[in-house]
Amino acid sequence: MSLRSTWFACALLTGLLILLFALSLCAGRVWTPWSAWVSNGADPRWAIVFGLRLPRTILALLVGGALGLSGAALQGYTRNPLADPGSLGVSSSAALGAVLTLYLGTASTAHWVLPAAAMVGAGLGVTALLALSGVTSSVVTFILAGFVIQTVCTAGISLALNLAPNPWAVDEIVSWVMGSLADRSVEEVRIAAPGILAGSIILLTQGRALDALTLGEQGARSLGVRLSRTRLLLVLGVALAVGSSVAVTGVIGFVGLIVPHLLRPWVGSRPGSVLWPSLLGGAALTLGADILVRLTPAAEEVKLGVATAAVGGPFFLWMLMAMRRRLA
Repeated sequence: MSLRSTWFACALLTGLLILLFALSLCAGRVWTPWSAWVSNGADPRWAIVFGLRLPRTILALLVGGALGLSGAALQGYTRNPLADPGSLGVSSSAALGAVLTLYLGTASTAHWVLPAAAMVGAGLGVTALLALSGVTSSVVTFILAGFVIQTVCTAGISLALNLAPNPWAVDEIVSWVMGSLADRSVEEVRIAAPGILAGSIILLTQGRALDALTLGEQGARSLGVRLSRTRLLLVLGVALAVGSSVAVTGVIGFVGLIVPHLLRPWVGSRPGSVLWPSLLGGAALTLGADILVRLTPAAEEVKLGVATAAVGGPFFLWMLMAMRRRLA
C-alpha cells in the first residue's frame, strides 16, 4: 500500500470521528438537539452537553487513540499479531496501583490519589519489565517478561478483591476494573491528557524503527536502528499513554488488539503505516462503543470495558482460528 492510501484512510477516519463526536454530544438517555447546544445555558440540556458529554467524548477520543496506537506499536515491535497493551503488563500494573487505593480507602481522601497511584503503578510495571527483560534481550524475552508482570498484577487485584475490608470496597474495585467513561469530568481530561499526548508523540516517532524490525533484529541493526533505545522509547510511550488512560477510565481491553487488524487490509502491513490510522481508528472504536453503551435499554449503563470485551473475545478467537488454519 502506498503512503497515499494511508493518508486517505486517515482522512476517512477523521471524517468518521467528526460525525461520532457530534453524535456523542447528542446521544444518551436524554437526546439533546442543536438548539440546546447554542442556548448558552437557557436550555437545561446545555449543561448535559458541555458539563457531562463533552468531557466524556474528549476522554473517549484520547483513551481510544492511545490504546489503538499502543497496540499497533507493540504488534509492530514484537511481530506478534496478538500483542496489545495488556501483554506488556502496563494495564495490569496501572490497575493494581489504582485498586490498592480503593482497597486501603485512600482514594476518597483526594481527587488525584487514584490516578496518581495508577500512573505510579504503570511506572513500576515498566521498571520491572526492563529489569526482567534486560537491555539487550530478544523480543521473546520481552514478551515473556510482560506476561509475568501481567500475571502477578492480576493476582494482586484478585487478592485485593478477596481480602477487601467491606462490600463497598469490593463494589468500587469491581466497578473500576470493568472500565467506564461514565461520570467523567474536565478534571479527568486534565489528568489524562498530558501523559496520553506525550506517550503518543513518542510512539509516532518510532515508525522507521518498527519498519526496520520487519527484517529481523540483525537486519534492523544493520540499518542503524538501536534496539535498546527503541525498546526503551516504546515502553516509555506505552507506559505514559496506557497508564494515563487506565488512571482515569479503568481497564478497557481489546481496542489495541482489534484496531490494527481492521486497518491493515486498507493501509498495508508495514508497521509504520499503521500507527496514525490506528490512533484515529482506536478513537473511533472507543467513542462508537461508548455511544452504544449509553443507548442500551438496561436500567444501569453497561460498562465500556465489558462491551469491548464482548466484541474483542470472539475477535480474538477468530484470529487464533485463522492463524491455526494458516499454520496447518
